[in-house]
Amino acid sequence: MNWHKLGLVWAPTGELPWAQSHATLPVVQVVGGDRWCVFVGCRDDLGKTRIARLELNIAPLPNELPTVLSVAPSPILPLGLPGTFDDSGMMPGYLVADGDSLLLYYIGWNVKATVPYHTSIGLAISHDRGHTFQRHSLGPILDRSAVDPYFTTSPCVLREEDCWRMWYISGTGWREINGRWEPEYHVKLAESPDGYSWTPTGISCIDPGPGYAIGHPCVFRHDCRYAMLYSIRSTTDYRTDSKNSYHLGYADSTDGIRWNRRDKLAGITCSASGWDSEMIEYAWLQHHNDQTYLLHNGNGFGRSGFGIAHLHAS
Repeated sequence: MNWHKLGLVWAPTGELPWAQSHATLPVVQVVGGDRWCVFVGCRDDLGKTRIARLELNIAPLPNELPTVLSVAPSPILPLGLPGTFDDSGMMPGYLVADGDSLLLYYIGWNVKATVPYHTSIGLAISHDRGHTFQRHSLGPILDRSAVDPYFTTSPCVLREEDCWRMWYISGTGWREINGRWEPEYHVKLAESPDGYSWTPTGISCIDPGPGYAIGHPCVFRHDCRYAMLYSIRSTTDYRTDSKNSYHLGYADSTDGIRWNRRDKLAGITCSASGWDSEMIEYAWLQHHNDQTYLLHNGNGFGRSGFGIAHLHAS
């Protein structure tokens, strides 16, 4: 793949109290014509994340940046009730159409007393084309279990002919490094008959290897095969050393289970300077008018906002 970066699309300006910083994990809803809605996770002053909804004018594509038409004044959902899986934060994961409904798989956060946090996967549903959402349940649809003992997060969901499949991140443990607990994780697979009830297969799709963590799978079909863009980082000094920070990797597969890593084919790296010069992560692939675009985050795990790149022919 050969990506041409168009630049930074949006970062919070601080005008909304619940969206003071970050625009993490961009997820696209195609509205029609020259409009997209983009869902991102924005943080308040206490570091709690809620999901924002933006509307973009994409008429300038493929040569120029989209423009932001509006930012919804309120998040799509409030934080969960005290004690529930998403009472400390929410981030978008993946969006799938199901008849007249939209299913938004999202990440719920809890603050913990031992390790810093716990995450699990929830589901919100829209019956009015993404204008409003309601929780499917007070509890998560995929949480830690005997198969995933630490945490689950970052779902990517595809609707197949005979079932639904979810590639997600499963924690493999926590390591104390320089007095701070750091998570390790890899990509696993779950399946569902309907998109609501999920069963983890226990299959590890991509093992990052010792000293690394692979996150946020973005799975798509390409030339009758599966392909995946994902975020990979070191488990040490990834916040402060750009060599160890997130970058995008690539893998492909014939069955979606066994994957071949070909990281150099991701085709995009950090810029020499600017908003994505320290790290690049959290990919979303979107097609429009026979063109392919990549939405992604940069420095600070989304603190610098989200941007877009255009796929050029090799």
